[in-house]
Amino acid sequence: MSTISKILIANRGEIALRVLRACKELGIATVAVHSTADADAMHVRLADESVCIGPPPSRDSYLNIHQIVAACEITGADAVHPGYGFLSENAKFADILEAHGITFIGPTAEHIRLMGDKITAKQTAVELGIPVVPGSDGEVTPENVLETARKIGFPVLIKATAGGGGRGMKVAKTEGELEEAFNTARTEAAAAFGNPAVYMEKYLGKPRHIEVQVVGDGEGNAIHLGERDCSLQRRHQKVWEEANSPALNVEQRMKIGKICADAMKKMKYRGAGTIEFLYENGEFYFIEMNTRLQVEHPITEAITGIDLVHEQIRVASGAGLSVTQDEITFSGHAIECRINAEDPRTFVPSPGTITHFHAPGGLGVRVDSGAYAGYKIPPYYDSLIGKLIVHGRTRVECMMRLRRVLDEFVVDGIKTTLPLFQDLVANQDIANGDYDIHWLEDYLARTSA
Repeated sequence: MSTISKILIANRGEIALRVLRACKELGIATVAVHSTADADAMHVRLADESVCIGPPPSRDSYLNIHQIVAACEITGADAVHPGYGFLSENAKFADILEAHGITFIGPTAEHIRLMGDKITAKQTAVELGIPVVPGSDGEVTPENVLETARKIGFPVLIKATAGGGGRGMKVAKTEGELEEAFNTARTEAAAAFGNPAVYMEKYLGKPRHIEVQVVGDGEGNAIHLGERDCSLQRRHQKVWEEANSPALNVEQRMKIGKICADAMKKMKYRGAGTIEFLYENGEFYFIEMNTRLQVEHPITEAITGIDLVHEQIRVASGAGLSVTQDEITFSGHAIECRINAEDPRTFVPSPGTITHFHAPGGLGVRVDSGAYAGYKIPPYYDSLIGKLIVHGRTRVECMMRLRRVLDEFVVDGIKTTLPLFQDLVANQDIANGDYDIHWLEDYLARTSA
């Protein structure tokens, strides 16, 4: 199928293993790169070749573009899959690979840049016919901050233009709170991203976080694979995701999906991407686009039967999409729980050695994890150690299955967030699908008091 013969996986952990499995299914040779801290990682053990690219700190290894390009040249890898995080949305990285004749399995550098800046992304969304939340036309400055806030109407949300993960994001509910929120957001943005620029949006009270999965071939063909509900978050980090959303009906789903697919056709977008919205009172408001594979992509795969990494590789090799929109069907319901090596009450990271590891099984159960008994979780990286994905014919069946497999999942030697999910799956609001982006933090505040 592919003109790509060897893929270097520029990532670590469960996503590196996920990409490796797709490559093996397609008969493509694999190269794992790793820091010295990840020498015993599962993806390193299973890859056809491996290259150590530096010491534990990410900046010296997984973010070291020079070392990754050198690893491609040493091994003869003709393509790179970036996974998520690290260099996956780095336009400079995509440019450098292209200059070396190496295929970047992702969008063009131009599209990464376009959607990587929140202001230009929003302007582009407007041009493409995607609904947006009311907000500033561009960067907000000390001179226009008050006028802009009054025009939008309080409460307002101030956000870093180069931001993500909740940093450089502050709410001002009244004019009296505006100056402090504005200055704090700018300071945080400068510290976190090296860029103090901020913009402003209408603050929505109790929205849900809905995102639409899209895939384009770069030639003007694009499809959507439905939506995911990622409203259960803590500090703007997703914890539990569902597909499809309990809040949408079929008509709403297909309408917003078509809007997103049509936008990607106009852009001639290449590869997988996710368009994220806040959803309140029947209205969608664009917040950003992620030009990469998402952590929660497996729940979309569960309800569509389409392997998103296969599609990424097909598109990058010039083979185009494997399906048309008319051929996509949605079947059942899927939920993903992100299993982190963290204390389930304080969320303090819990690195260390896993003494026992038993993944649950059975119909409709998938565990994406590079963890195993004896594996030592390093303290240098994200605390995600695995993802539990459960699929059922209905949401009720899915929840019943999730309850069972959470009791079956064993990870000893470290603390994990498994007990949190056991609490959530027994909660009546969750059972009813009745939650918004503030629900989890409110719940944690109540239960830890």
